Amino acid sequence: MTTPEENTAEPIGLHDLDGTYADFDKSMAAHLEVLRSPLEDAAHDETKFEDIPHMKARRRLIKSLPGFWRNLPRLQAGFDILEIMQELKFSNYVLSKSPRKFPLAASEKIGWAVEHLPDLPIILSEEKSLVYGKVLVDDWTPYVQDWIKFRPRGLVIAVAQRWNEDIEKLSPNVIRFHSPSQLPDIRARLQVIRAKCRP
Repeated sequence: MTTPEENTAEPIGLHDLDGTYADFDKSMAAHLEVLRSPLEDAAHDETKFEDIPHMKARRRLIKSLPGFWRNLPRLQAGFDILEIMQELKFSNYVLSKSPRKFPLAASEKIGWAVEHLPDLPIILSEEKSLVYGKVLVDDWTPYVQDWIKFRPRGLVIAVAQRWNEDIEKLSPNVIRFHSPSQLPDIRARLQVIRAKCRP
């Protein structure tokens, strides 16, 4: 008979797409440059100005373009983490936000995942915090904050982005992954989780 502390299943790893495996920021910046007026300073189109009304409108337009989500370039950081989790026999799933305002994004995200992460089952959810896992790999601070609130013993590996510099302040169980030199430490943390589950 197993005790409540024992888990006979493989530990579940949840993997975000945009900003973790797919380079949303790079693609958005390139599209914004195409839409930039000759009268606008190039620096004005950087995504740090995304809350300006006309910039928000441009970003909405870009996100609704057919092919935008499907053709996002790969980010290596996520794949480095996934490789370790696959070696350690985690049960890995894609977990991506299904944006209500951009229904085309859902099908294109599925297409991207099927091409680049063909072995991972896909979960699209409007609320990531409802999805159970031992590990969340994500970049977006609000999603991480909500998920770790419900799973304080879970581990979050946050791919470093300009918008998540303070993300480790959320919990000791949040690691901001900004350099391949961190991979041995990340592997060690994942091995602890894996060791608590029976093979």
